Amino acid sequence: MANLKELRSRITSVSSTMQITSAMKMVSAAKLSKAQDAIESMRPYSQKLSQLLQDLSASLDDDSSSKYAEQREVEKVLVVAISSNRGLAGAFNANIIKGVKYAVANHYGDKDVHLYSIGKKANDILKKSFEVYKTNTEIFDDLSFENVSVIAEDLMEQFLEGNYDKIVLVYNHFKNAATQAVLTEQFLPIPKFETEEEVQLDYIFEPSKLEIVKDLIPKSLKMQLYKALRDSFASEHGARMTAMHKATENATELRDSLKLSYNKARQASITNEILEIVGGAEALNN
Repeated sequence: MANLKELRSRITSVSSTMQITSAMKMVSAAKLSKAQDAIESMRPYSQKLSQLLQDLSASLDDDSSSKYAEQREVEKVLVVAISSNRGLAGAFNANIIKGVKYAVANHYGDKDVHLYSIGKKANDILKKSFEVYKTNTEIFDDLSFENVSVIAEDLMEQFLEGNYDKIVLVYNHFKNAATQAVLTEQFLPIPKFETEEEVQLDYIFEPSKLEIVKDLIPKSLKMQLYKALRDSFASEHGARMTAMHKATENATELRDSLKLSYNKARQASITNEILEIVGGAEALNN
């Protein structure tokens, strides 16, 4: 059994760690509340925009399809891995790394795969396995639609210039504070919307359906990337809050266990001292 000094030192150390994890949990909970409100408020708009674009695209002739929907033989693939800049978030970043490697191994193993890493943690690991096209670690400092649009425009330009034949997003989808799911989502080329029934649209189009679709597609792509980043941002804080909650609970249990051991050791020490005193007194009397 450890001596009293060692136990006191460990109790102090565990108590300090518990205070840190508890504070990090509260900070993440506050950030999660704002991030969750942001992603939940934008989802209806994003879904409606996608549905409108799907209906319009399905009603157009095949020869009027967008340049962003051009299907080419896939030789070069760009994987956009969205992680975080900081750790202490459980398996949040590890799941992205696994998701990227799984997607490449199962779908693009024979292709020339490059990496666009958003967030520092995934880049630190994946850069050892893939050629990195770009890295962005500043976007989460000011996560706005305008800043995300710059990244989306770069991705669209790379596709139009033929530098990449397919661009996919890998990110954590926010379900709730304790649950995140890794999604692999095709960004470009945009999938062709097909329907068995003829689409009937009760709209008046100005100037025309084709012009509206051409204008909506870039906006929809920017919104898709913005939603993915917002999803990942909320997932990060949810994962960190959950991880720090579990860490605080574990530290509390360890501290209580150490206090119990300390009290037992202290009681044993006192008992030994009493026995020594009694034994000494008996020796003097004899």
